[in-house]
Amino acid sequence: MLPIELLIFGDPKAGSPLMNQYPSLAIDLPLKALAWESKEKKVYLSFNTTAYLVERHHLEGEPFKQVESLLAQAVN
Repeated sequence: MLPIELLIFGDPKAGSPLMNQYPSLAIDLPLKALAWESKEKKVYLSFNTTAYLVERHHLEGEPFKQVESLLAQAVN
């Protein structure tokens, strides 16, 4: 198996109220990102985008936008 790390992060104080308002969001919380290495030794970081979560759960606003920005910076 190639190298792989599942990163799990969240804040119950922020996530619990969101799950109360949008119960389906519980399937995607806590937020996750997957760091993995290809056969060619290239490292990738995969995660669900804010737009995907907003559309999937019909969220008002973009409550995870800061997290997405942090992950995008980690890739660069």
